[in-house]
Amino acid sequence: MIEVEKVCKSYGPVQAVKDVSFSIQKGEIMGLLGPNGAGKTTIMKALTCYHYPTSGRITLDGIDAVENPQEVRMRIGYLPESAPVYPELHVSEYLDFIARVRGLKGERKTQFLKEAVQECALERYLHHPVGILSKGYRQRVGLAQAILHKPDILILDEPTTGLDPNQILEIRGLIRNLGKEKTVILSTHILQEVEAVCDRVLILNDGSILAEGTTGEIERSMKGELVYSLLLKGEIGDGAKEDLENRPGVVKVNALEASDRGFRLECTMDQGEDPGEILFDWAVEKGYKILSMTPVRMSLEDIFTKLTKEGGAYVS
Repeated sequence: MIEVEKVCKSYGPVQAVKDVSFSIQKGEIMGLLGPNGAGKTTIMKALTCYHYPTSGRITLDGIDAVENPQEVRMRIGYLPESAPVYPELHVSEYLDFIARVRGLKGERKTQFLKEAVQECALERYLHHPVGILSKGYRQRVGLAQAILHKPDILILDEPTTGLDPNQILEIRGLIRNLGKEKTVILSTHILQEVEAVCDRVLILNDGSILAEGTTGEIERSMKGELVYSLLLKGEIGDGAKEDLENRPGVVKVNALEASDRGFRLECTMDQGEDPGEILFDWAVEKGYKILSMTPVRMSLEDIFTKLTKEGGAYVS
């Protein structure tokens, strides 16, 4: 659906995007994640033909964005960070104007308008001036204009910035519903938003891709090893931690806490080994009963911090 190949974008001496490549399939929600100045908005502007890459190639459905920008624009719905609305117009007037700009006419225009209004739950506000709406409903109006012409691709730049928690949940629900039928690119620096909405994430920093894939894929590739939290019944004996640490496949063991139920260890294991077999055999040998054994997951916040602050890098 979308192919970005070795794209670079410079503004004079400043290189905002550096040799970026990725692809997105139909029906997928991709999150663009990165700190301010990472290159997210620059990539979105290139995808929407707002500007063109300095080098590299962008295609949507096989159509080159530089050679056929109008064809590409017809397939895209775009919501910038600030919804592009005219505050003095009523919602119905504004959406009618957008429909005419998009070349919609007659019954087709009427039907498309009706469906966009219903999908964004704007029926009650059609005769309200856009300027008096809450920011959440202005964002809904912005989404309605983006989906009005039934594009195959939606590009959303920080769609929940400045919204209250209830409004954020409403907009996220809208995005999830839209993602069932469309390809969606969502730019944000809100980590919870990516986890709540996106199928995959692309993490950018300083114009380059640091990581791409699902949170789990990135986590596994970054760690290169598996971490398990082990709750054991009984009391930890002298040398038990050191004995486990010396077993093949065990990288490191941390004694975390003791409780009425027993004691907890955190074990870092090589990926090539079977952690269940190693830990079970050790527990039986030492006379411990395993009450629980659970993998320790890195949160998206941990991943983001490690990549953008510690200089890590992983690209699937």
